[in-house]
This record gives sequence, structure tokens and C-alpha cells, in this order.
Amino acid sequence: MKLHELSPAKGSRRPRKRVGRGQGAGQGKTSGRGQKGQGSRSSVGLPAGFEGGQMPLKQRLPKQRGFHNRWRHEYVVVNLGKLVRFEKDTVVDPDVLTEAGLIPRVSSSVKVLAAGHLGHALTLRVHRISAAARVAVESAGGSVELLGAQPPAEGAEPVGRREQRKADAVVARAELLSRPATPSEPVVKPDGKKRAKGAAADATPQAKPARGERGGKGKATKAESTATPEVEQDEAQDNEAETEDTE
Repeated sequence: MKLHELSPAKGSRRPRKRVGRGQGAGQGKTSGRGQKGQGSRSSVGLPAGFEGGQMPLKQRLPKQRGFHNRWRHEYVVVNLGKLVRFEKDTVVDPDVLTEAGLIPRVSSSVKVLAAGHLGHALTLRVHRISAAARVAVESAGGSVELLGAQPPAEGAEPVGRREQRKADAVVARAELLSRPATPSEPVVKPDGKKRAKGAAADATPQAKPARGERGGKGKATKAESTATPEVEQDEAQDNEAETEDTE
């Protein structure tokens, strides 16, 4: 095979559809858009999922409410009253429970609860067990062995950054609450302003004239101002008389 003999796969490359080039091709005149309306325009701009105004499918469907925990672990519950069928000193594990039909499959996580009464000793190998069920099994002479990873016990050292932060926060809060309450000291304000006020108070204020005195003073000044021209006129007349006598 030579380079000029290479060709694309059949059907992988198709020619572009040429519209608006006459009626003979079937896509002429209106170019497949119809005559009028919103779809015939150059920029339609309809949102995705638009159904012409009716309620779209994304709003017609029911919504799943609530929160889905991705780390939720389901356990198959087995009560103590259902373990009476096993004989004394029997080792009860997921295989035995599956054969007895108490759990659907061997891989199921099993949790034993204290509903019912157990009168003989059994050895339980389960993933979880309640405190009351453990007491009932051990009081009957049996024992409990837990399978799989277990949550950290109370008071154990935290594993992971998140657990470490939680533990540090608990310790810090306990230390804060254990501190004795310190009495609040009174705040002493600087006495600079007080001294300024005192100095201003010590200075003898100038006595302001009373209202009547102020009025009398004004009247007196007015009388004096009116009296001065009369005195000047009298002096002028006396001077004229003296000049006549001298003549």
C-alpha cells in the first residue's frame, strides 16, 4: 500500500449539507426551518430542556429529598432469642447464621441485640453486639469475638487528622472550663481631663452683669451721649459772647 492509496473509512467523512441553494435539494428557500416563527430566526436562544412552555421533564420528576451518607454501613440484626436453636458451646459465626437462614449471605455484617432470652453458653463471632446482649451472653457462660475493624474505644488515642483535631478541641475546651474565674479589675481612667477641669474651676469667673444692670448701663451711656452735644453748644455760645465783649 502506498500513500496515495490511503483513504478514510467508509462513512467517516460526509460532505457538508448545503442549505438554501434552491428547491431541488429539498433544503432550499427556508433551509429546513419552516416559514415563520421563533425557530426560523437566526438566533433562537432556547434553553436546554425547553418544551414549548409546558412543564419540562426535569420539573415533572419527583425530587429525592434528604441526605445520602456514602459511608453508611448496614448491619443485619440478629436477636438473642433466635440463637436458642443452637446447641450449647456452639461457635456462631456468619457461616452458621447463613446456613440457619438468619442472614441472607456470608458477607453480611451481623449485629446482635438483646431482644429475647439466652439460657446456655455460646461463642459468638459477629461484627457488632450491644452492651446488654454482651452482658447476657457472658452471664450465660458464653463469649463474644468481634470481627472486622472496630470503632476506637472511649479514651483511646485518635487515629487520623480529623480525630486528632476533635480530640485537641475537647482538651482545649476542658482546660478553658477548668480555669478559675479571675475577678475583673476596675478600669482607672487618666486624670488629665480632671485636672484641666479643676484648673478651669479654680479660675475665678468674671461676674456677668445682671439683666437690669446691663439695661441701666445702656441707658446711662445713651443719656451721656445725648448730653455731650448740649454742653458743646453752651461752650460755643459762651465763646461767642466773650468775643463780642472784647470787641
